Amino acid sequence: MDTMRAMQAFVRAVELGTLSAAAREQGLSQPALSKTVAALEREMNVRLLERSTTRVVPTEQGRRFYERATRVLEEYAEAVSDARGHTETPSGLLRVNAPVALGQFRLNALILQFLNTHPGIQIELILNDRYVDLVEEGVDVALRLGGNLPPNAVARKAAISPRCLVAAPAYLEARGQPEAPDDLAAHDYVRFAWSAAGDTLELRRESASAVVRTQGRYRVNNALAIREALVMGAGIGLCPDWLVEDLLASGELQRVLPAWNASPQEAFLVYPSRRYQPLRARLLIQFLAERLADLPGMHAPSAP
Repeated sequence: MDTMRAMQAFVRAVELGTLSAAAREQGLSQPALSKTVAALEREMNVRLLERSTTRVVPTEQGRRFYERATRVLEEYAEAVSDARGHTETPSGLLRVNAPVALGQFRLNALILQFLNTHPGIQIELILNDRYVDLVEEGVDVALRLGGNLPPNAVARKAAISPRCLVAAPAYLEARGQPEAPDDLAAHDYVRFAWSAAGDTLELRRESASAVVRTQGRYRVNNALAIREALVMGAGIGLCPDWLVEDLLASGELQRVLPAWNASPQEAFLVYPSRRYQPLRARLLIQFLAERLADLPGMHAPSAP
């Protein structure tokens, strides 16, 4: 038995959650990979995985073995990479996770550029607005917005986007233009459904600050839907520039209380906290780090 290959099969089965997903990634049939893992269990004389019709989860012994096997594989990959030097050709599958709106609206084009540059790499782009467990769901690189970052992961701040209040001209004509932050309480406020701040809005103008309790009947869990709702006159919303800069330029939306802003939205590249990353992952992280700040509505983060 090729022990190193068997360890890799086991580790990816744990990270992806299914034997079939691990088999597809390694170009094997599901029965072939299952036999490989079973042979590893026989050699160790311990059951590593609990299998069901839909998922596999590690046993207690399997979890302990996973932690050590991962380190062994990383050391091996690092040694191979060091021996190959610059002759290594990036290849293999990357699973990338990002928020739906940012992924569809901005990141999609960057990913396609990256693929054109690296024909040996495959990317599976998973778009959702929940915080995924990188290891449990087999994610190599995630793009996260905001400061709520997962534990046991490396986060690299790649860009920021200013946030401002916006509304459609028709809405403001019908309901009036707010003159001060407190006026917002009398307006319909459209916000992200899962916002940790809830209906509370914190604004600042130079050294001044204001905390406003907003009200609204519409909350959405997708930024593109918020964008569309604001254009249709649903109310006032606080949006990052990357989401609405084109609509502000065209006049479909306009700034509300333009002297006031919220804290900027931060964009982080997040990846599992392993000392060694495969070449394909390192290349993608560097590629995105160099380009995210150049997207419309994005800026480079301030130096710490």
